[in-house]
Amino acid sequence: MAAAAEVDAEARSILERAAASSFPPLHAIHHLLSVGVCVRCIFRFFGAFSYAAPCLSLTASVLHSFLEEHDDFAKSGSCSCLSKDEAYCSICFGVLLPTCYQDDGVEPLRSVSPIDNVTSIISEAVQREGHQVDEFSLEISLPAVIAANDRAIRLYMKEKYGSANWFDEKIFSQQTMSVKEALRILLVPSVEKQMNVKHGNNSFRIRLTYTHDEGSQKLLRLLPNDHGRKRKTESRDGSSKRGSTDDDKQILSESDAFINKTLEGIQDQDFRSLFQLPPEKVLEPCHLVISCQRSPIYIGGRYLKLSRNVSQSCWIIDDERMGEASVEEIIGENVRAICKGDGYKFHAAGREDIDVRMLGSGRPFLVEVLNVRSIPSATEVQQIADKINDSEKKHVRVRNLKLVGSEIWTMMREGEAEKQKQYAALIWTSRPLTDDDLHNISLIKDMAGTYIKEFVHGDLGRTHPSVGVMLSCRAEILQLDVTDNPENEKPKAGNPAFFNSEKLATNHLPLRLGSQNPKSFPNSPYTATLQACRCENSDYDA
Repeated sequence: MAAAAEVDAEARSILERAAASSFPPLHAIHHLLSVGVCVRCIFRFFGAFSYAAPCLSLTASVLHSFLEEHDDFAKSGSCSCLSKDEAYCSICFGVLLPTCYQDDGVEPLRSVSPIDNVTSIISEAVQREGHQVDEFSLEISLPAVIAANDRAIRLYMKEKYGSANWFDEKIFSQQTMSVKEALRILLVPSVEKQMNVKHGNNSFRIRLTYTHDEGSQKLLRLLPNDHGRKRKTESRDGSSKRGSTDDDKQILSESDAFINKTLEGIQDQDFRSLFQLPPEKVLEPCHLVISCQRSPIYIGGRYLKLSRNVSQSCWIIDDERMGEASVEEIIGENVRAICKGDGYKFHAAGREDIDVRMLGSGRPFLVEVLNVRSIPSATEVQQIADKINDSEKKHVRVRNLKLVGSEIWTMMREGEAEKQKQYAALIWTSRPLTDDDLHNISLIKDMAGTYIKEFVHGDLGRTHPSVGVMLSCRAEILQLDVTDNPENEKPKAGNPAFFNSEKLATNHLPLRLGSQNPKSFPNSPYTATLQACRCENSDYDA
């Protein structure tokens, strides 16, 4: 026939190969076409998708023409094939054609087809987000109704041809290639070519989220109440009613995985009673949302806090900021700006009060930067350090700043169990101190979790022992500094360089002894400096 003559050589070769090795009798293939199954899902069913997928000219009309040429059942016209304009695939909803509506949240919905157009909009989405890409991984999310319709077609064909000699139970089991696997085979080579990067197990992920609200809502209504999670709400008169459409949409957005698991738990006999076999025609394609996400990167080092009016983390009470700034913001915002990330999380090995300085070698920290567009080079990391250290106010300084792996987070937490910190405190006492007094408190070790300020003043008698008890007088702390945070005196093999505890060669302000007016305290205004008070395993420093 004339239509058959138009089939190109590649498509004909694929069809002849499939007919000879993979396909069942051709009238069964024609039957699948007649109930709305697309050509790619047919090839997927019979294990021929991998070699048929690259052939873009292998369409339903081409397959139909081939069947008319080779199958008497098709020639008789007993079974009609759905036209391309009439409906989308009753299994994949057009995903494998691929046909869909793109929803980027900015432009109006636009129809996307064929495969080259899909890869183009993926590339556009990556470029629009400004991501630096050297490799990618592809994640695909499909509505649960696709899996339900896939199963419905398999059961329908089993009912129709299960007694035939050619019928193979394995062909229509759910162990053959899934729609998600087939879509990945279709898209990955094309995206690699379009973006000129390779697909792999990479931290940069392109996620394709396909949704079909109408089909998913119908599926939810078909499932039993205990499976479909149809929520009931109380009306004012006390009667119960089903959730609204908005409720259904919220459930659908949260529970596709749950619905898929539920479908797996429904036996074939129960499935046949719940669902229409074969499924009804699909008149609308899926909606596609493309999102790009990179796994967090980590920049670590040690920080020194030189101000008594800077908190470690952002501290706001009743919309009022406490202190001038925070270590978290000073470091984190500078890191985020260079990496072009969506946000950041600041992690430190312990913490100190706003009025406590962090001196010596500095405190280990990590900045976890979320969804970065650009991974900073060593030069850019140094620029971050220089910008922080050269700031006019000089509240915070950093050292050993570098890009590190996620395993450093675990190392830093493990290091907390072995860390030692040294303190210097300016203390007011209610009586003069003797040399013996000073000798007794010149070097003190305390247990993990000790709050140093309470250890000095005794917290109105609630903390024992305390410096006041040890000296048999009242003691109040005026100033406190962490003078060193060596983490590990002998770093373990594999510990990152930024944990090294060499002191930063910089001009720190010395402790300002007597900087607070001791006359505000009763009795004799004597002050003493508690030098090198060592704290082992303390998570909270002040």
